[in-house]
Amino acid sequence: MAKLIVFNSVSIDGYFTDRNGDMSWAYNRDPDWDEFTAANASGGGTLVFGRITYQMMANYWPSEAALKAQPSVARAMNAHSKLVFSQTLKDASWSNTRLVKTDPAQEIRKLKSEDGPGMAVLGSGTIVAQLAQARLIDELQLVVVPIAIGAGRTLFDGITERLRFKLIPSRAFKNGNVVNTYSQ
Repeated sequence: MAKLIVFNSVSIDGYFTDRNGDMSWAYNRDPDWDEFTAANASGGGTLVFGRITYQMMANYWPSEAALKAQPSVARAMNAHSKLVFSQTLKDASWSNTRLVKTDPAQEIRKLKSEDGPGMAVLGSGTIVAQLAQARLIDELQLVVVPIAIGAGRTLFDGITERLRFKLIPSRAFKNGNVVNTYSQ
């Protein structure tokens, strides 16, 4: 059975995007953090996105800037199979991407029932909320970035009931980021 992981950054005041939808505040690099993200990126499996995050990632990771700044992460991001959920995209041209226009929970439920590599949702708050509400998330890795941004969007906008998670491990980094891992 395939496992579904969500990996996202949140500000110390609980937002995953600022009021303008920007996530650039989450990039808080140092060598220790870079090593961790490179290891995570090389883990295999399928990357899962909503349209907005997909377009942002597809514009960056295949670029020369990404290959120069984080070569191992860029190579892994470009090589992974990718699934993008969108009702409005006409095509998905980033390498190894499949465009899905059906209900995310229905498609992920089907993929989870099959043998094969796991899946990781990056960004994509609308998709995260839908999958959490459907109880399809096996592991939630939240990177708490030591910055307050004052307003924005939470990762679970739109859920209709309280969802409880169990803390597994936490790991602190020299740059102040803390990765908290939860199961649902």
